Amino acid sequence: MTLGDEFLRRRPYNAASDMIDANIGRGLADKVAFTDPDRSITYAELQSRTCRLARALQTLGVRPEERIAVLLPDMVDYPVAFWGAIRAGVVAVPLNPLLTAEQYAYILDDCRASLMIATAPLARIVLPVLDRLPNLRTIVLVAAALEDSALFAGVRVYDFEQILARESGDCFVAATSSDEVAFWLYTSGSTGAPKGVKHVHTSPMATARLMGQGVLGIREDDVVFSAAKLFFAYGLGNAMSFPMSVGASAVLWPQRATPDAVFKIMRRHRPTLFLQCQRSMQLCWRTTIYAAALVQTVCAFPFPQAKLCQRIWVNAGASWSEWMSSTVSGLPKCCRHS
Repeated sequence: MTLGDEFLRRRPYNAASDMIDANIGRGLADKVAFTDPDRSITYAELQSRTCRLARALQTLGVRPEERIAVLLPDMVDYPVAFWGAIRAGVVAVPLNPLLTAEQYAYILDDCRASLMIATAPLARIVLPVLDRLPNLRTIVLVAAALEDSALFAGVRVYDFEQILARESGDCFVAATSSDEVAFWLYTSGSTGAPKGVKHVHTSPMATARLMGQGVLGIREDDVVFSAAKLFFAYGLGNAMSFPMSVGASAVLWPQRATPDAVFKIMRRHRPTLFLQCQRSMQLCWRTTIYAAALVQTVCAFPFPQAKLCQRIWVNAGASWSEWMSSTVSGLPKCCRHS
């Protein structure tokens, strides 16, 4: 069977089977899948928690193919929410955590989300527009305090950990098809109103095989860090579907990926693969300044004994060495893309 046949042929298929359950079958149950500044989650824990969430969504009355919004910073609960929805046959809609109430109102109304999984601070941003969202019946709060639920009048409010604790972690996937929609990603709206782009169940593995494995050469022993966030298509692949496709590990950072934060993460977690889009670099600093600072900082460490990162990829079209050589003369050999 060719790659095209595998991804284009209609068949019973749920993306959670390949991305999570297959790694358990390959003996990676105890391997760390995701790490954030406070916690880590193994593939076995990810499987159990996504199964619990999938059952919880059914208990809460969310029907197959309904949309649920995921409004979270990059944290270990994010893949639980995203893949739990997909496992249940529900459509996940990741949201940018930096939008305004009006922007959330537009997107939530456009996708007709019936449930939202969010941290309390982010959910509060939606408070002023709740009366304009008749489809949004339920909010599930992550890491919430007891008093938070009282703020959201007119909708049912649940605690994330409590609804997971009530359900079984036994493995299951909903009966979905390979060409069935699994998640929506919204465009930035730079050419008008944001548009919901629909992705089917085979999309994560197709992009992981073609880009993650075929271009980046991601491996099971990699530790990945992506400066691009999970709500963004580039970050979703970099930090979730690419590493999960081979059973690698990913480091998640909930705050803005400033240069100082990036270097801190590199020193602490020693990622073997760092991914960043060139546009985001330019938003951090002017490109040449960022490049020079990164070369100076990275090269302050002895190589290869104490590498901060073995492989760096700047965007989908250029390797680190190609981009750096265009901005900084005399690129040190130790910084070249491998």
